[in-house]
Amino acid sequence: MYGLIGKMTAVPGKRDDLIAVLLEGVATMPGCLSYIVAKDTGDANAIWITEAWDSKASHEASLSLPVRQRSHRQGQAADRRL
Repeated sequence: MYGLIGKMTAVPGKRDDLIAVLLEGVATMPGCLSYIVAKDTGDANAIWITEAWDSKASHEASLSLPVRQRSHRQGQAADRRL
């Protein structure tokens, strides 16, 4: 099993749009066991993403999916921790 907790900061005023894009392809990501997106209560543009995968390889493969590439273009990665 492989997990990540990451923070993304959206373009100002676009947080809900970013969340929609992130959640768009979740059901079709092979190996994804859990994908939770939460709004940061202290920052109107930030979100936290908690991910659980069956393996690190599944997570890495998901990064090449079109829906994941689109979401990364719409948000600016601010912090990512294991």
